[in-house]
Amino acid sequence: MVAELPPIATEIEMNQDASNQIKGMNELLYRQRHSAAHIMAEAVLEIFPEAKYAIGPPIENGFYYDFDLPRPLTPDDLNDVDKRMRASIRADKPFVKSESAKAEARAFFAEQPYKLELIDGIPDEKVGICKHGNFTDLCGYPHVESTGKVGAFKLMSVAGAYWRGDEHRPMLQRIYGVMFPTDDELAEYLHNLEEAERRDHRRLGKELELFFVDPIAPGSPFFLPKGTTIYNLAIDFMRGLYKRYGYQEVITPQIFSVDLWKRSGHYDNYREGMYFIQDEDRELGVKPMNCPGHCIMYASQVHSYRELPLRYADFGRLHRFERSGTLHGLTRVRSFSQDDAHIYCRLDQIGGEIQTLVAMMRETYSAFHLGQPRFSLSLRPDKRIGSDETWDMAESALRDALVASGIAFEEIANEGAFYGPKIDLFMDDVLGREWQISTFQLDFNLPERFDLEYAAEDGSLQRPVMIHRAILGSLERFMGILIEHSAGAFPTWLAPVQTTLIPIADRHVEYCEGVAARLRETGLRVEVDARGERMQAKIRDAQLMKVPYMLVAGDRDIEAGAVSVRARGGGDLGPMAVEAVIERLAVEVASKGSPEGAAGEA
Repeated sequence: MVAELPPIATEIEMNQDASNQIKGMNELLYRQRHSAAHIMAEAVLEIFPEAKYAIGPPIENGFYYDFDLPRPLTPDDLNDVDKRMRASIRADKPFVKSESAKAEARAFFAEQPYKLELIDGIPDEKVGICKHGNFTDLCGYPHVESTGKVGAFKLMSVAGAYWRGDEHRPMLQRIYGVMFPTDDELAEYLHNLEEAERRDHRRLGKELELFFVDPIAPGSPFFLPKGTTIYNLAIDFMRGLYKRYGYQEVITPQIFSVDLWKRSGHYDNYREGMYFIQDEDRELGVKPMNCPGHCIMYASQVHSYRELPLRYADFGRLHRFERSGTLHGLTRVRSFSQDDAHIYCRLDQIGGEIQTLVAMMRETYSAFHLGQPRFSLSLRPDKRIGSDETWDMAESALRDALVASGIAFEEIANEGAFYGPKIDLFMDDVLGREWQISTFQLDFNLPERFDLEYAAEDGSLQRPVMIHRAILGSLERFMGILIEHSAGAFPTWLAPVQTTLIPIADRHVEYCEGVAARLRETGLRVEVDARGERMQAKIRDAQLMKVPYMLVAGDRDIEAGAVSVRARGGGDLGPMAVEAVIERLAVEVASKGSPEGAAGEA
């Protein structure tokens, strides 16, 4: 088989089993997408006979092919490629597979430097060749029988891509296409793409006055007052859980001597993701994670088995170096905070702690309206520390805890961290996109590296087990996911403005201000729209800002000591006494519910 590797790590890595290329892609779809990449290359070479062509693998949702072309591609070029592809599909040309000696292949691809490099990297004496019509490619992977057997497709875009992901190699032009078995499935995917654009948290962040990013601080978002409100409410929610579940919140330094990072192993294994500072005659590192600092805190005191489990929670700011090209709004940043915690416990306490974490997770996902997550249990990798006996105990503890919690889960071999097995939680948003949010990880490594101990019941000194735990994860990333999942229509308890008072005329402003004051006394977040706009314009603007409730007041409302209530999404609830409105909102906020009439509004 030809070792035709994609140029960057985030793309699919090809192997000999087509059915395992991408999770959820069956073999037929793999063959269709792979064949479509060849058909696209055929079309491009018809337009540019002098083109140098590189690789064209199937990827999630479609395919791409990389080209070295004499000029940049235009939208008109894409249209031409599309027409030529469809002509090839109508011609129903058979895909013919064969093998060739490497010398013969080199001679055939003598004018194609990227193919020559691929041939040189193949250890076998022969290489795979695939031909359809007048187009021939270096390929040992499966195809459909003929060009007419591919699915429904659409060419999407052109992007730059370094050859094999190396910034020191040539920049190629990559044409992306999407493909699905049927026209209906393609249409649904394209609709979801449009919906994803509508929900893009970067756009909504500006429109809803939540946050923005500026080149002056790359990878470090500015949170405006409304965004800060949501951010702090998420922290307050977690702090409420911490009080009930026995966590102790701590504060640890931002900057440590590199001695700490060398001891923890981060200096050797994570250095490229850290920021360093030269301080007089020594080097310091800005923390990318809290765990080593928590180990120093644990080691600063003597501990007994009676104290365990010991749970440290930390909202400290973290900094990680991410390449500028990977930064993306809130979901990939350089500066962030986590709802981070580390639990030090005995081996026999692991199961109980995991069950407690599952309970916390369920409360959290319910409060933020995230639905039910998918669980995975990642088991021991080949390269690991600790004895098999310890791993047996740790894996059994996690497995038993999940079973005891009534949770269905998938076990994944060789995917655990080198220091211990882990549980990861994944959620699907309203567009069906999967996000990994929560993680519970067992660690035998750091307690060993930091020589952590506790006095056991028999007086002996024992090593605690360390559980790394994040439920929301990065608060920045979580907020980005939440914005897109809800389209900015946050549940009432989380909305930065929970209700807007709308006076119909200037003479009604004073009454609205009085009602707003009564609402604020109960802790509600309220605005009064006293602009000189018409009432309908104010209602429309409040709906655009995703305010859960609009309270309109005119002459009759004032006479009745009431307001006319409209819920987000257009639900007209009619006149209500102010005290009834206060009671309704108080119940909804306390229960973490959504406003009536808001279903489907996002």
